Amino acid sequence: MTQPQLNEFIPPPECPVFEPSWEEFADPFAYINKIRPIAEKTGICKIRPPPEWQPPFACDVDRLKFTPRIQRLNELEAQTRVKLNFLDQIAKFWELQGCTLKIPHVERKILDLYQLNKLVNEEGGFDAVCKDRRWTKISVKMGFAPGKAIGSHLRAHYERILYPYNLFQTGSNLPKATLTNDTKDKEYTPHDLPQRQSVQPQETCSIARRAKRMKSEVKFCKTRPNLRRRMGTYVMMAYITVDHYMCLVCGSGSSEDRLLLCDGCDDSYHIFCLIPPLHDVPKGDWRCPKCLAQECGKPPVAFGFEQAGRSYTLQAFGDMADSFKSDYFNMPVHMVPTELVEKEFWRLVSTIEEDVTVEYGADIASKEFGSGFPVRNSHFQVSPEDEHYLTSGWNLNNMPVLDASVLTHVTADICGMKLPWLYVGMCFSSFCWHIEDHWSYSINYLHWGEPKTWYGAPGYAAEHLEAVMKKLAPELFESQPDLLHQLVTIMNPNTLMNNGVPIYRTNQCAGEFVITFPRAYHSGFNQGFNFAEAVNFCTMDWLPIGRNCVKHYRQLSRYCVFSHDEMICNMACKADTMDVDLASAIHKDMTTMIQEEEELRQKTKKMGVVQSRQVDYEVLPDEERQCCKCWTTCYLSGITCACSPQKTVCLYHTQNLCSCPQSNLTLHYKFTLDELYSMMVSIKLRAESYKDWVRSVEEILENKGNKKRGLDELHSLVEQAETKVFSHTSLLDQLRTVTSEADKVAVVAQQLLNGKRQTRYRSGGGKSQNQNELTVEELRGFVRQLDSLPCNIRQAPLLKDLLTRVDDFQQRSERLLSDESPSPLELQDLLDVSLGLDVELPQLPLLRERLEQARWLEAVHQASGRPDSLCLDTMRRLIDQGVGLAPHSSVERAMARLQELLTVSEQWEERHMLLLRPYHSLDTLDAALQEVENIPAYLPNCLQLKDVVTKAKKWLHEAEALQLGGRIPVLESLSELVLRADGIPVKLDPLSRLEALINDVQMWKESAAKTFLLKNSPFSLLEVLCPKCDIGAGYQKSRSKKIKEAPQISKKSSTKLESVCDVERALSESKDSASAMVTLAEVRQREMEILLALRASNESKFLPGENCYALSVCVCQKAPSGAMVQCELCRDIFHCGCVETTVDLEYGQAWLCPLCQQSRKPPLDKVLPLLASLQRIRVRLPEGDALRFLIERTVRWQHRVQQACTEGVLEKVSKMVSEINGSSFYTEHQSVPLQGLGPELEELMVEGFLLQVTLPETEQLYRYLLYKLAPLPSHSTPCGGNTEQDQQSPRGSPEHNKVTQHLKTKRRKESSDSQHSEKAKKCRKKSKKSKERSEESQSSPTHSVSDPAPSDSEEDYSLCAAPWCREPEGDEVNWVQCDGSCNQWFHQICVGLSAERAEKEDYICIICIIK
Repeated sequence: MTQPQLNEFIPPPECPVFEPSWEEFADPFAYINKIRPIAEKTGICKIRPPPEWQPPFACDVDRLKFTPRIQRLNELEAQTRVKLNFLDQIAKFWELQGCTLKIPHVERKILDLYQLNKLVNEEGGFDAVCKDRRWTKISVKMGFAPGKAIGSHLRAHYERILYPYNLFQTGSNLPKATLTNDTKDKEYTPHDLPQRQSVQPQETCSIARRAKRMKSEVKFCKTRPNLRRRMGTYVMMAYITVDHYMCLVCGSGSSEDRLLLCDGCDDSYHIFCLIPPLHDVPKGDWRCPKCLAQECGKPPVAFGFEQAGRSYTLQAFGDMADSFKSDYFNMPVHMVPTELVEKEFWRLVSTIEEDVTVEYGADIASKEFGSGFPVRNSHFQVSPEDEHYLTSGWNLNNMPVLDASVLTHVTADICGMKLPWLYVGMCFSSFCWHIEDHWSYSINYLHWGEPKTWYGAPGYAAEHLEAVMKKLAPELFESQPDLLHQLVTIMNPNTLMNNGVPIYRTNQCAGEFVITFPRAYHSGFNQGFNFAEAVNFCTMDWLPIGRNCVKHYRQLSRYCVFSHDEMICNMACKADTMDVDLASAIHKDMTTMIQEEEELRQKTKKMGVVQSRQVDYEVLPDEERQCCKCWTTCYLSGITCACSPQKTVCLYHTQNLCSCPQSNLTLHYKFTLDELYSMMVSIKLRAESYKDWVRSVEEILENKGNKKRGLDELHSLVEQAETKVFSHTSLLDQLRTVTSEADKVAVVAQQLLNGKRQTRYRSGGGKSQNQNELTVEELRGFVRQLDSLPCNIRQAPLLKDLLTRVDDFQQRSERLLSDESPSPLELQDLLDVSLGLDVELPQLPLLRERLEQARWLEAVHQASGRPDSLCLDTMRRLIDQGVGLAPHSSVERAMARLQELLTVSEQWEERHMLLLRPYHSLDTLDAALQEVENIPAYLPNCLQLKDVVTKAKKWLHEAEALQLGGRIPVLESLSELVLRADGIPVKLDPLSRLEALINDVQMWKESAAKTFLLKNSPFSLLEVLCPKCDIGAGYQKSRSKKIKEAPQISKKSSTKLESVCDVERALSESKDSASAMVTLAEVRQREMEILLALRASNESKFLPGENCYALSVCVCQKAPSGAMVQCELCRDIFHCGCVETTVDLEYGQAWLCPLCQQSRKPPLDKVLPLLASLQRIRVRLPEGDALRFLIERTVRWQHRVQQACTEGVLEKVSKMVSEINGSSFYTEHQSVPLQGLGPELEELMVEGFLLQVTLPETEQLYRYLLYKLAPLPSHSTPCGGNTEQDQQSPRGSPEHNKVTQHLKTKRRKESSDSQHSEKAKKCRKKSKKSKERSEESQSSPTHSVSDPAPSDSEEDYSLCAAPWCREPEGDEVNWVQCDGSCNQWFHQICVGLSAERAEKEDYICIICIIK
């Protein structure tokens, strides 16, 4: 919560707000009397009528035209008005000195000259403050921060502005009276408060005098020089000489340019003759010392509101009010918060810097323009549904004249008290602190418009509030002692609260009442345009307050609105019909009145007043019977004298009438003392008659007499109370209650007789049996009242007999109900007996409840006998039924057993539900199931838990069987098992290990994908690793025309392995790796058949005799044109611009199309670690089987290549002529012609290209075949030799041997021995591997036929057994020996080993791994 700023308005606490019900709202004075103990503590309260109470607005808007009051906000506040009066005096003083007052600024705010002057005077005056150096102390008291040298500034401003004025006030000689102003000072405009008030001063104001003087100067203005100017600047044009003006000090008329003329009295003075003398002619008006003392010494005049200069209609005033508020706050009127308006109002009334003027249509007589409430015989037509508002007590036209209001006995129509006043407000228009006339109540109703903000003080704080205001603004009360009765002064509630006055507030909205209590000061302002209506009323509790108010008025010499004594006497004359409570109150007030009157008359008689005369004061107007001393309205008596018959005084001021002897005075009286006592006796009798009635009623109610009274006497007392209009008290209510109960007993007796009479003739199909029955309560109540009521009932014996039979029935019922297990037949018999009694028996429900209990116990017994069907809902249903039964021991025991079973079942159900949420061990769940087996109930959660345990055991069994006996599980089985584990809420120990295996497999697959797959490859890892099973289909999609030409391809395709999905499914379903290898071998066979057929088909289309330009080739499916390139694998051709070709592709490098180049084709040494890591994981997956098959296929292919070299298959390649590859289109890159290849070599080359592994043998084989079948026409050769020489070389030429040896041999180790080096360069031959596994295990490298056989040592240390040997060169070549069954040597770089790894781990070659 933010702290309020300095001097920011803090709203007082809220007053009580009451919201009566319709019953409470029916009688306004009863409700006000009810809330009075609470509301009078705050002085004001707010009442919100029921929402449906919305009276129509009945004011004659067309005729309503009023002249509002003008209110200048900062003149309303008492302390601000004191400051303004002081500043006006200072301004007038300096104006008469010829200077303009400008208020200086200190610390960026206007200096409070009034406070400064007051503090200096309190400190002893200017000289004392300067002597004791107390200016800093004064600055701190004024709110300035110490330590800023503000005191020196205050001293300078005081000495310049206030000190000359104070000297003038004391009568001392003025110093040099000149007022120098700072350019930053704000010029002060005098408010001239007295000149604008409706209460005009007795003498003509200075402004009027000034105007009169100016009129008299008109005839001299052309002839008289401006004597305030230097004479040298004036040209004499008149015939009146300047000598007519003489200085009143020196009597000389010389030095005309130094002669001053007073603007007040026309006297002349030399500026050097003045005390003190003036150095220059002052600017503006100037007053001589005599006029200055006269003007500044005038007494202040009374303050009052002035009327506006125009009249308004309601519409015009509303437009003006809304325009003012919206312009002031710069927002729509309905959006301005009430808190903002409230703070701004109190800021404006407390500032002297801003002058805001508003208008207020107050005290508009409703009699002239019509009330806002509907009244009879008015112009406003009331609808039938609104007619009740005409007589409503809350209609302010009715409230003052209701019987409960004592103002109804005031004969005159007092506008504002008995007749409502209307109030039309605008934003900031206010009503000042005041109390109501005669300290009466007031009620204000806001018909419509924006809220009205109220402030109130309780009545007990009235004198405190007056004392505080007199203390804080004594100057106002000195000139106007009755200031608070003029309704023209307001003071900030925070100021009053700071001085100990309790203040409360409220916001009155449209449709709400605000009530002020006796002598409660209240004030407030309007939030905006609104229309309100107010009136006064007085209740009996006000009477002593009203009499004290008259005494207070007598002390203040204030007029009375009506005569209090006259009202009391008028009420006493109507004693017979008066409310008894009011009569008691009037009797007390009248006793006081008669005692005072008797004492005053005796005192007057002792003073010598002997003459007396009875006068009817009621016929005299109020102004003729007012005391000329205290202005009290005389009614009971008064004193007059023959010397001044028009004057009258009350008996308190007999000596103030005239100076005549007392014997000449005459006592005028309205009633004699005997008449007054007679009136008091009648009032007393009225009050005492009520006391007699009360005494009789109390005797009857307390049954004090020996003989009981009759019912008729009770009725007579009630009738007497109603006839004499006794007040509605609790005693009357008790009498009416007793009488009503007696009547009720009589009615019950009559009902009994009528019921018996009807029972005799009741037929089976007639009325219901209990239609005329009596209740037991009525019967017992009547019997109990026989001894207590003052009544004699004729039917008493019959009722007592019936009650006896009823008691017998109840006794039998009690005996039967007390039995633990009553027989249902006995219960039914007793219920049948009750049918013969014409009384409603209270035991009947109990008997029926016992029947329900017996049936419920039987149902519980039956349900407990079938535990398999006893579910929680059944138990709850039985418990709910049992709860509705009456309490009984058998029921409670059964309920306890059933509740215990339900509690245990619910606990186990909840526990089992919790066991199913977090994962628990299987042992925990088994233990829980064992504990719940003995509960005789149907528990679904327990059954679910049992099912979960069964599933968990089955899963664990399958998990154990999956790896039983060292089996290698299949990935699909692992995944399925892990997926099933997600639906089993049990802690499964093998699950984490299985998930780790699957994670390792996933990481292996990602590593393999990075090794094989191209960037953004459309193929999966399995598609790349396994043989192509759907190559025919793929080519059929892109080249349907070619497939149609070769229908034999689709005929040969297998129906079982036609896609990768089929292969993956077959691999997943295979039992072991051997069956997987068989499946992949079938796919490989199909791949080779389809691809060879496709190559032949594509090659046949490009023969010279064919029309190649009619074909659709390439990825664009257009005819061949321009430079083309041919795929070495599928033998299809492509446009160089449609595919990516290596520009620098050398002769001897094969080019594959995008459809055939599916992977990166990594080196074999990067592939082998993948297989080794997969074997460590020990999980079978299709990609692993495919990789294993790829490596085996690669090894077999390498052996086939070596075998082909050994058997001389390469040497059988026939040389083709240059036309053999001739075609009708031009190819950028030379391809191997198929016509010169045999089927074996073609299949060997195709399978080399199909391998997804990069091998040196593949490139060497391709270069050899290309060299042999399609040599370059230039001098370069694939090996760097001459092409013609190569073509002419025989089979055993050195060039031929060099190529073949490169395909057959492996490099030996580097050796310093030249013989070993020479032998290492010779090729070694290896034996061909058999397709059978038995032969593969026995295969080993053999010596080449063409080379001499070296020794074992030479072979062991000179040859690398890796088929893919890279033939490393250098000074140091690292070797490693296989730790398997072959014991062969390998280059470490050829098998992908580092030196550190070779030393730490065993190495097993791929041949031994495959075995």
